[in-house]
Amino acid sequence: MVGEAPADYLEFAAARSGPLMRTACLLTGDWHLAEDLVQETLAKMYRSWRRISRVESPVAYADTVLVRSFISQRRRRSSTERPSDRLPEAAGPARDTELRIALLDGLARMTAKDRAVLVLRYWEDRSVEETSRVLQLSPGAVRTRSMRALERLRALLGDELADLAA
Repeated sequence: MVGEAPADYLEFAAARSGPLMRTACLLTGDWHLAEDLVQETLAKMYRSWRRISRVESPVAYADTVLVRSFISQRRRRSSTERPSDRLPEAAGPARDTELRIALLDGLARMTAKDRAVLVLRYWEDRSVEETSRVLQLSPGAVRTRSMRALERLRALLGDELADLAA
């Protein structure tokens, strides 16, 4: 029988679940997969909480675990699994919704690492340094991957992006 979770872990998990879920939704493009990813991240954090709680930034550690778990899941995903094309309902102007869906569709067609870089850098508005820490890449590698991933996203979306952004 497992004992109760430490109070500081429960406080951390409650405070970080929302931001982790937002990032996971952007990475996976699917609410249910995002929930699983956050659950996996928090479970990994719980297993090592005594050690993690003493590191300088448990928040950055959690972000790194989330992104690495996502990339690992993408590598081992069965070829028979397909993400759903249905997104959660959201209020907003139709043009904004169409642009968001086009961007999410474009992100879904990118590699896991390219998607992670774009989500962290541009959707989460993180610095190059923060992104490099989360992905464990050099800042130069993050800049290069960001630039190339943006080029690929623009190529994937083509004229559709220009029409929706106008």
